[in-house]
Amino acid sequence: MRERISNVCAPPARPRGKTVTKVNFERVLPFEATKLFEMVGDVEKYPDYIPWITSMRVFNRTTVSEGVTRFDAEAGVGFKFLSERFSTRVTRNEAARTIDIHLLKGPFKTLICQWKFEDADWLGKPGGCCASLVMDFEFKNPFLTGFLKANFDKAVAKLMACFEGRAETLYPKAV
Repeated sequence: MRERISNVCAPPARPRGKTVTKVNFERVLPFEATKLFEMVGDVEKYPDYIPWITSMRVFNRTTVSEGVTRFDAEAGVGFKFLSERFSTRVTRNEAARTIDIHLLKGPFKTLICQWKFEDADWLGKPGGCCASLVMDFEFKNPFLTGFLKANFDKAVAKLMACFEGRAETLYPKAV
C-alpha cells in the first residue's frame, strides 16, 4: 500500500535499485507525534501486538547523545510456512522524532527503515501526527522477495493496522 495522505511530512530520498523493494507510507493520525514515537520505539512490546513477531530481544543499549539512544534488537518472526530471526541496529532520536533501523544479520540482503513522526492537524484540529515509514528491503532468498512483492500491499496494510490498533488501545481519547 503506497499512501500519500498529506504532504506535511516528506520521507528521505532513497537510492533506487532493481531488486530492492521500496515502501513509502505516510498517514495523518489522531495521536500526538511524541506518543507515537514512544510507542513505535518501544520495540520490546512488538510481540504483544504484531502477531507474526514471536519474540524480541533488545541488547547493547547506549546513549549516543542527549535524546539519542541506540540499541540492537533481535526479532523472531513466524508465519505458517516460515520461521526466521534477524537483528537490527535501532537509533531513536527524540528531538527529531525519528527511528532509524539498519540490518545487522538475518535473511535480508538489505533492510533499511526510517519512521518519522511530525505534528499535524487532524480534521482541522491541532494534536494529530503525520507518521511516515520509509523502508528498503530485499531478502537473500529470491523466492521470499518475490513472495513478499506479490503480497506487498496486504503486508504493509496489516503492519500499519497493527500499529494503529496499538495506538487506539493505548490512547483511546486522542484528538
